[in-house]
Amino acid sequence: MTSAERPDVAFAWVSRSKARDLLEHIGRDERPVTHEVLDELPPGKVLAHLRSVLVATGALPPRDERLVALEKWITATVQARTDLAERRILHGYAVWHHMRRLRRRLGEDHTTRLQDLNVRCHVTATNNFLDWLGGEGLAIGTCTQTDLERWMADPTVSYPDETGHFVRWSVQHRHARDLTYGTVRWTGPLGTIDSEKRWVDARRLLNDDTLPTPDRVAGLLLILYAQKIANISQLTVGDVDFDGDTVSITFGTSPVVLPAPLASLVHELVATRRGKAKIGTPEDVPWLFPGGHPGRPLTDSQIGIRLHKIGIRPKQDRSSALFTLATELPAAILSRMLGVHIKVAVQWQQASAGDWAAYAADVSRRTRST
Repeated sequence: MTSAERPDVAFAWVSRSKARDLLEHIGRDERPVTHEVLDELPPGKVLAHLRSVLVATGALPPRDERLVALEKWITATVQARTDLAERRILHGYAVWHHMRRLRRRLGEDHTTRLQDLNVRCHVTATNNFLDWLGGEGLAIGTCTQTDLERWMADPTVSYPDETGHFVRWSVQHRHARDLTYGTVRWTGPLGTIDSEKRWVDARRLLNDDTLPTPDRVAGLLLILYAQKIANISQLTVGDVDFDGDTVSITFGTSPVVLPAPLASLVHELVATRRGKAKIGTPEDVPWLFPGGHPGRPLTDSQIGIRLHKIGIRPKQDRSSALFTLATELPAAILSRMLGVHIKVAVQWQQASAGDWAAYAADVSRRTRST
């Protein structure tokens, strides 16, 4: 609190009844303050903010709060099933399949909103399907292909693709027999590809000085370089390189040199970026887009809300960007520059009819002139 830029604001926050009551409760507890001790308290915004302050100041170690919340939700969902066999199957699918794979992908990174939502959708789909089976007097082990197709024909069912994944997993792990549920092959973007809107938005973000600089930069990274808002949220100052008048940013393995107007905006953002937290903000904040919690960046959901307010539609506009870039660049270069998986780059290249494989084959057949 003594290191806060505005101590008066810090003391005002501590003086609020909810913050004061929380601090008094923690003070009466003779145990050392740990994440586990805080987990015993009723959840809420005040507790979440206090936890982030303690993490930012080094009193608590960093923790992936979204992953912790997801684990608690899965535990409660599994325990809510009264049938022990169903509980065991749901636990295996949720914990040993989805959560283990998620942790392997995360490494040292924190869980994104979309990763969290993906797991919740699959677990909810499985829970709903098990409920349906129970209502029909069936179990996953006694369900036949006829039963499954009867469920598929119901227009009110939700999460059909996620349920299909569970069915295939069940067959693979011998919880079910003789069931087939085909996968849906991605054939391209479902929304409209509006390249003209993309350039209109880009010109507006480059030239409209009334818009906040962070929103302008985030929007331009999305519509020019097809960056997911989850990736934009995690960008740090270390991802930006200043070499004289040249400014580059690294999304994948190869840095991208930014054009002059965007380079100036990024330079301004690095120099002026500030989070909203009044207590516990570290002196050296690494994030390109600092958030309201000390030591943490803006979340992808917050960035999405801010972009929507200035007329950017993240999902649709990113699709337009990827579609256009895939017609201009080979998949390998697209993957290295933008940080997308090579399989994703190939799919977008095929969807945009940018047949760079044919181009590469043609180049290989050319003879070098002497």
